[in-house]
Amino acid sequence: MARKAQDYDDIPGTFVFDAERSREGYGINMFCMSLMKDENRKAFKANEAEYLKKFPLTKEQADAILKRDYNRMLELGGNIYFTAKLGATDGHSFRHLAAVMTGSTQEDYAAMMLAGGRSVEGNRSKSGRDKPAGKTKSKSKAPKSRSKRG
Repeated sequence: MARKAQDYDDIPGTFVFDAERSREGYGINMFCMSLMKDENRKAFKANEAEYLKKFPLTKEQADAILKRDYNRMLELGGNIYFTAKLGATDGHSFRHLAAVMTGSTQEDYAAMMLAGGRSVEGNRSKSGRDKPAGKTKSKSKAPKSRSKRG
């Protein structure tokens, strides 16, 4: 069954972890939570594809996990705090994961966050419906050239 569209699906680059995504991502999140135990991390690292068979995952979810496609995991119902356990299992910090997920370097990501985060300009909605009021295209104020005819 297709996911019911929500108003907040219009936020670019964001997958809101709502009740529907929680149900959809149950298998991803239970897998990630299993990585809290050392013996499970070792079993997963020994044979990742085989270990994933213990969980109710769709093919798309298993592929996202195996490819370490964190954005896709979130889209398919993963919770960022649970999926971070997979990153930690691979030896990565949360800062590393956030940088990968935003397509930036760790240093650029940290600088952006220290400067107050991502600008809302251009990031309000995919459709553009939430553009700030009062902003219109401005007409050019460049002086008109005057040509002299002889």
